[in-house]
Amino acid sequence: MHAMRGRSLIMYLWRKAADPCWLSAREEILEACSRGALVVISRAGRKRLQLEIPCDSRRASQRFIHEFGGRVEKLPRDWLKRFARQERTEPLRIGRRLIVTSSSIKREADSFPYSLIVPAGAAFGTGEHATTAMSLRLLEEVTRRRKPQFVVDLGTGSGILALAASCFGAKRVIAIDIDPTAIATAEANARLNKIENVDFQLADVRSWNSARRIDIATANLFSELLIQILPKLKRSSCLILSGVLRTREKEFVPALHRHKIELVEVRRRGKWIAVLAKTI
Repeated sequence: MHAMRGRSLIMYLWRKAADPCWLSAREEILEACSRGALVVISRAGRKRLQLEIPCDSRRASQRFIHEFGGRVEKLPRDWLKRFARQERTEPLRIGRRLIVTSSSIKREADSFPYSLIVPAGAAFGTGEHATTAMSLRLLEEVTRRRKPQFVVDLGTGSGILALAASCFGAKRVIAIDIDPTAIATAEANARLNKIENVDFQLADVRSWNSARRIDIATANLFSELLIQILPKLKRSSCLILSGVLRTREKEFVPALHRHKIELVEVRRRGKWIAVLAKTI
């Protein structure tokens, strides 16, 4: 854990100015390569967009330059503290049962049965991204009716969906990610929130298999990877899937039908969709 913390002190920021058409043709691959860390900044009066991706090594940042051009900036060693000071994240309210904050906000959290703290500046997000927020809200709604026994979160990132599942009554939760930094971050978030029934596992979702039936599977991944793992998800009663661009919806939904997965609901926010589905 200490080694991971030391690694995070030195970061590199890939940047590129791009036309909207250029981004539209490459956005999903950038999202996939960056594991959802792509930031798109638009400024009033300017047609070009500013693209940014944080990288934890010079080699990783150079790969983006090789594939997409742009430039790389080495961030100061105290970049995380500076970012945390600047960040003013509003609490994220999930239904009437959960509030996600970047720090302890006791007064506001008191009106919610459950609260999670995901520190501002922590890698992989605190729930504000449209795909995560939609997934959290679907999870909250599904678990109102019945508390799940077993939940699996594939591509857990900060662990926010897995931790929320625990708050909503899941007896056992397994959270998978291929990135050791993500697992270290998620484990730290679990300790911070005193949640002990989540098993974080370092693994590739494409090769991971569950030995038992899953009540709810959540997966916030890019569409190509989601389609690859659909056969594995058939062991789940309920599926909450996101990370799919709206431009890929007509490709993604038929893939569900091909694997005998019934679409229950599609939610759209901005350029993203999230789906609630069940196995037939």
